[in-house]
Amino acid sequence: MELSDYLLTPLYIGLFYAIAFAIRPAVTNSYTKRYFIPALSVKLIGALALGILYHTIYGGDTNNYFYHASIIYHAFGQSFSAGLHLIVTDGTMTSDIAPYVSQMAWFGPDSKEYFVIRVAAVCALLGFNTYSVTALFFAALSFSGMWAMYMTFAKIRPQAYKELATAVFFLPSVFFWGSGLLKDSLCLGALGWIFYAFYRGAIEKRNILRCLIIGLLAAKVIASMKVYILLAFVPPAALWVFNENTARIRSATVRWVAKPLLLSVGLAVALYAMSSIAAADARFNIDKIGAQSKLTATYLQGVSQSEKGSGYNIGEQDGTLGGMAKLAPQAVVVALFRPFLWEAHNPTMALSALESTFFLLFTLRIFWRVGFVKTLQAIASQPVLTLCFVFSLIFAISVGISSGNFGTLVRYKIPLMPFYLGGLYILQSLTRPATKPTRAQVVRQPQLA
Repeated sequence: MELSDYLLTPLYIGLFYAIAFAIRPAVTNSYTKRYFIPALSVKLIGALALGILYHTIYGGDTNNYFYHASIIYHAFGQSFSAGLHLIVTDGTMTSDIAPYVSQMAWFGPDSKEYFVIRVAAVCALLGFNTYSVTALFFAALSFSGMWAMYMTFAKIRPQAYKELATAVFFLPSVFFWGSGLLKDSLCLGALGWIFYAFYRGAIEKRNILRCLIIGLLAAKVIASMKVYILLAFVPPAALWVFNENTARIRSATVRWVAKPLLLSVGLAVALYAMSSIAAADARFNIDKIGAQSKLTATYLQGVSQSEKGSGYNIGEQDGTLGGMAKLAPQAVVVALFRPFLWEAHNPTMALSALESTFFLLFTLRIFWRVGFVKTLQAIASQPVLTLCFVFSLIFAISVGISSGNFGTLVRYKIPLMPFYLGGLYILQSLTRPATKPTRAQVVRQPQLA
């Protein structure tokens, strides 16, 4: 890090806190207010900690993103039009940007990294080309979506608002890998905004146009980097909307008649959305997903072996959907409950192993106290639980099969972690033994706006 990092970082941290305190009354209530500043703080700490780790030990993507962003920053100093063109370009080489593009390994119409570089370049312009300040901007962008996710969860199940704060903000892997100058930060924030848009617009049916715009923009952000997140989220989200709207039909007869129609419409919308999303990236066409998964896993396992990393093997892939289906149970276990404690070989893996152990013990505790059948019945009867666990399982299968080593898996799986743990906390609150509340408890019962 350079001198500017040490001089400017404290000033920008103060600026972010000043903005946070100014907007907190508008985006919190008496119950969630206490988590706003701590949640922002762990995001800012996570961004700086990741930068320090990568600059001192690992190297890698975050440094490369900033290197490319710096090229665009300096382009603005030499030619404003060339700098602006580098940010808005569709990836086509032209003469005015050629001197800068020649220095960029990640430039091109098919580059998923270049979207991150565009955002980083804008942040670099706002932060005087300082790495740590750019990372803080990424943390703030991620936090905005995470707060939208938390408020949505808390409104759905206000009785568990304390636990849900832990699920969304305070998992070490989530605020570490999901805060810095990486794809994961932008994807995690955008996923939170999509979750909010679905609930606010399609279920509450409020601010529909605004939610549509927010949802489409957030979907565009994710599709520009990791389209498979959308492919995993959209179908269960459509099912969630269908279940919520069907449950609100008061007449049992009308509900019985309308359910097949609404389900058909929901499936059609989900299939259309999935086909449109997949069309944006040929690698994720339905007939190529298996082959792409095999290719990715083989590459990452090779990296793991060459770097003596923490590789894992859940079985041989044959490049087909049927082959992926056979490996699905092992993939779910590896994504949700591994690495085990004895598989951790460095501090970051140790943190992930502790989280995985907690997930495993918490899951077993729910099944033990509630019962396997009753747990499944509760998940099926509560639309938000269906969303949380179906999305988590789909995503766990996709990343568990394709990752190939724990170092990559820790980063890849963070989008499912708030939903899985949030689902567990909501399930726990729904299945607690019924006790008669005291008058004081009734008065203190949170009603989130």
